Amino acid sequence: MNQTAENIDTLVCDVLVVGGGINGVGIARDAAGRGLSVVLCEQDDLAAHTSSSSSKLIHGGLRYLEHYEFGLVRKALIEREVLLRAAPHIMWPMRFVMPHDKGQRPAWLIRAGMFLYDHLARRELLPGSRAINLRKHAAGAPLKSNFVRGFVYSDGWVDDARLVVLNAMDAAERGARILTHTRCESIARQGATWQASLRDRQGQNIKVTARCVVNAAGPWVAQFLEGAAQRSSSKSVRLVKGSHIVVKRLSQHDHAYIFQNPDGRIVFAIPYEKEFTLIGTTDVEYHGDTSKVSISAEEIDYLCTLSNRYFEKAITPADVVWSYAGVRPLLEDAAADASAVTRDYQLDFDVEGAPLLSVFGGKITTFRKLAEEAVDLIAPALANTQVSWTANACLPGGDIFDARPDNRSVREFDRFISNLQRDHAWLPAPLLARYARAYGSRTQQLLAGCKTMENMGEEILSGLFAVEVDYLMRQEWASCAADILWRRSKLGLHLPAGSDVILDNWIAARSSGKSRGHSVAEETDQAVVSK
Repeated sequence: MNQTAENIDTLVCDVLVVGGGINGVGIARDAAGRGLSVVLCEQDDLAAHTSSSSSKLIHGGLRYLEHYEFGLVRKALIEREVLLRAAPHIMWPMRFVMPHDKGQRPAWLIRAGMFLYDHLARRELLPGSRAINLRKHAAGAPLKSNFVRGFVYSDGWVDDARLVVLNAMDAAERGARILTHTRCESIARQGATWQASLRDRQGQNIKVTARCVVNAAGPWVAQFLEGAAQRSSSKSVRLVKGSHIVVKRLSQHDHAYIFQNPDGRIVFAIPYEKEFTLIGTTDVEYHGDTSKVSISAEEIDYLCTLSNRYFEKAITPADVVWSYAGVRPLLEDAAADASAVTRDYQLDFDVEGAPLLSVFGGKITTFRKLAEEAVDLIAPALANTQVSWTANACLPGGDIFDARPDNRSVREFDRFISNLQRDHAWLPAPLLARYARAYGSRTQQLLAGCKTMENMGEEILSGLFAVEVDYLMRQEWASCAADILWRRSKLGLHLPAGSDVILDNWIAARSSGKSRGHSVAEETDQAVVSK
């Protein structure tokens, strides 16, 4: 399924989408599903930047209620359950505990906010909020003894990078051409079309003739307009860096936490990859190179300090096993505080000639709705009358019990895993459970022809077999260790230092057809590059 620019000189399409983050792939998917011919180009890997650097939540945004963004919260709450049904393998419900800090927001205000959160949109999958006694609830055990009272509510978890890839897969299966590691260098109107010049990683130039261009470049949206398109816009984005840290697990239950900080910020502490706790995010104005974003020592200290305010077990920067940072392209508004900038979006539609749609702002929870509205704008300009369809469609792998999204797929996902384990009893249960969560119903495609462990091919790294790497390279545009260990999965967190070198060497040998001269164990001993 993977499509590259190899041997391509010229492409003709209805829609050229620039940007392989969540908004770009969502628009490509929706447009392809309405019968429009689509080309999407991404200068790096899919979800290489902002879209793999989120807090991994599908949520309405409880704190946005303080800024009176009721419309945004309602839209996100509606989308929360739509998305859970569409991809129950990479998204699932999660309960969040907010310990009440007497020095922060008063209890009555929190209760009022949670009442609104429960009732702004219809809920079928998620239980409502309630007050809890932290001295009697399991979530209180890891917290300091001065936190006695708390509140619990529901939201959703998502594997953000996989969400991007699944949208790209669905787009491709509906006819879109997905070109990763391909940069759009220029676009120019010529009559009723756009003439675009792309360049792939081998330096090959690809010409695209498109009836419409969608600028979904995320942090680069304004830069693309001013540079490649030679145009200006009345809208702009405010770049805000959000950083996260990962430490060894701080609690032994499945609830997440939402903590209040004296500066008014909200930070999450979320169970992560079974063995870890994910803590974030920060909100810092960003003015640097958007392709080179990293967490600062000050941000690490900030997150550690906030964690230590609540958890009995103290952490220091030395306890951070992994961190990541991303720049969120937020729609510019008058907010003085970066954390108060709206997470809503606006679509700038330029129809002075061939259509040009630019996406400003947005959040991962509302990507599907944003994409639907975007294609609703461009479709009439392209004489396309097909209606929107994504609200009632599963993403690849999400059709675990039925071809259409349903509540059962969310509520009975453990049964789906049990059925897989019954059908593939020869596979270790933890490995099959990981496959189920990553690939859903596509696990059968991944394991096609495999009846024994020998059929899985070489175990390149612990728990990573050749059959999976081949699948990711063939079906999901993976081309290197970083793609596989940190975006298509988070196996990098569980593997020893140097695993990326081993996998890159294996991929290089596989690509060149060379046989490998020594064992994985030998390579592990020789590898010296740390995570």
